[in-house]
Amino acid sequence: MSLPKQDAQALAASWTEGVLLKRDVFSTVERGRFRTPNGEVDAVLRRLDQVPWWSYPLARHLFTRERRALALARELHVGPDLLWAGDKALVRGFIDGVALHLAKPAGDVAYFKSAKRALLRLHRLGICHNDLAKEQNWLRGTDGRAYLTDFQLAVCFRDRSRLFRIAAYEDLRHMLKHKRRYAPEALTPKEKAVLAKKSGFARLWLATGKKVYKAITRGVFNFTDREGGGRRLVNDAPVLIEALKKNPAVRDAAIVAFADRRAGVGLYAFVEASGDVAEADLRAAFALDPKPPEHLQIVHALPRDAAGEIRTEILQLVAMNQIDLIEPLMRSDADRAFMKDILDQRKNLRDRFSF
Repeated sequence: MSLPKQDAQALAASWTEGVLLKRDVFSTVERGRFRTPNGEVDAVLRRLDQVPWWSYPLARHLFTRERRALALARELHVGPDLLWAGDKALVRGFIDGVALHLAKPAGDVAYFKSAKRALLRLHRLGICHNDLAKEQNWLRGTDGRAYLTDFQLAVCFRDRSRLFRIAAYEDLRHMLKHKRRYAPEALTPKEKAVLAKKSGFARLWLATGKKVYKAITRGVFNFTDREGGGRRLVNDAPVLIEALKKNPAVRDAAIVAFADRRAGVGLYAFVEASGDVAEADLRAAFALDPKPPEHLQIVHALPRDAAGEIRTEILQLVAMNQIDLIEPLMRSDADRAFMKDILDQRKNLRDRFSF
């Protein structure tokens, strides 16, 4: 599927290619720069020209839903601004922030208050997001506020019908699930009651529709969305980690995904090992299948939280070379000192704006 002539002409005049964020059977998403009447701004491009023919009808449907929702929510500033929309591509504003699964806003009551306000503003316009169970669809902006992204499943209702009220309720319930995880002490009795009661539609979906959805997306489309990591992160990474740990010099390992223009989804392995082991020795343990990680970095130790869990949110940003977003996740000077060697020795040095 190629872009229509008018789309290609508009993009050629206004769009400066940057970093590939995600590519799957439903779209290609890139970050770059877009020229507006007021000057260039950071932006995100979603395009359908690389979508396979067999998934194009559904991809087109999702694209249309996002375009409609972003156009309606243009003045709310609770999600990305729609900067330009064509027949098979759209450009939305870039929100400077970190996804919820990376930000982990523990105890941040103000964040969840802003999340609730954002939902209320969307619902007042008749927009239901319908995909807020995913933490990657919630952002924590540099201003500390909550923002929503990825409106492909959004529905714009003309009136406050029963279906609208059900969808709005489920939006709220999913937001409260995240609040329960990160700020449980701030839940009100009313919010706890919402969490305790799924809508009838949600119960029916979990019992029937979700199983069909998984069968189609994972079976037919061979698609798994795990923070953009896809099937390589879900299926290949555990096998690769097991192979690495067979080396007696390896104490632990973690693998995260990053967007790669050539590979689509790349894997980056961080290996906690003794200093006398070489990268070539570790790579010798990999078979041809599954495909070895694009990058492998030996570290003195993996960053961990107070419970001893690996802080994959930090490793994810290192892998993506988004080191400017790591500072808000640092909790002390000791954390910064710990990360210095890992950052200095990182393998992915590509400029996010000159791929």
